[in-house]
Amino acid sequence: MKLAPNLHRIGNDIVAAYLVVADGGITVVDAGLAGHWRNLQRELTALDVTLEDIRGVVLTHGDSDHIGFAERLRLQTGVPVYIHAADAARAQGTERYKPAPGSASGLRPGPAARFLAYSMGKQGWRTKYLSDVVPVADGDVLDLPGSPRIIGLPGHSPGSVAVHVPGVKALFVGDALTTRNVLTGRTGLQPSPFTDDPAQALETLDRLTPLADVEWILPGHGTPWNGPVSELAGGVRAGA
Repeated sequence: MKLAPNLHRIGNDIVAAYLVVADGGITVVDAGLAGHWRNLQRELTALDVTLEDIRGVVLTHGDSDHIGFAERLRLQTGVPVYIHAADAARAQGTERYKPAPGSASGLRPGPAARFLAYSMGKQGWRTKYLSDVVPVADGDVLDLPGSPRIIGLPGHSPGSVAVHVPGVKALFVGDALTTRNVLTGRTGLQPSPFTDDPAQALETLDRLTPLADVEWILPGHGTPWNGPVSELAGGVRAGA
């Protein structure tokens, strides 16, 4: 799905990953679920490019519904997979999730069942953990198409980050926030469920406020948000 020139989404409002098309190739941001592999291939075909045009994968964090096809892509093409050092163990399957009590409150059977059904349909149970990652840190600018910059947003997980790509005026936020709670069905800016440290997750959103050049805020779950970044942190807190 083309969002804007050189900016594409694969998946949907339940689970999404993104492609940045720039000089020198393609950068993949997040890798959805294992079954999004076919969506990736279809999107590349529509762009008249191949897997070999991908130069790297940047993960916003290490949860299973964000690392989906990353290991398959890495093994098949040799591209590096970047993740914040604090989430490397999570992406490699050696560290358990630690969501705070109550961070999944308000669950409604219908939306939760749809999320589970979609995840199963996209082979979430087949997700492979990463056997090799390239650790990154807050402030790093990666040598990838679009020159993505890492902005540390610990809270959802210790190594949760946003990925800022000025060339496409996009900010990929992973699960630092959501515009659709997959467990309750509620839409609009709000905190993500299954968050390790909800208070920290809200506090660190202020780090995004200075990014005046952003037109696309792209979460891992939910519709893109096109409001001013200066209103983002307040909007999420109001939706808490």
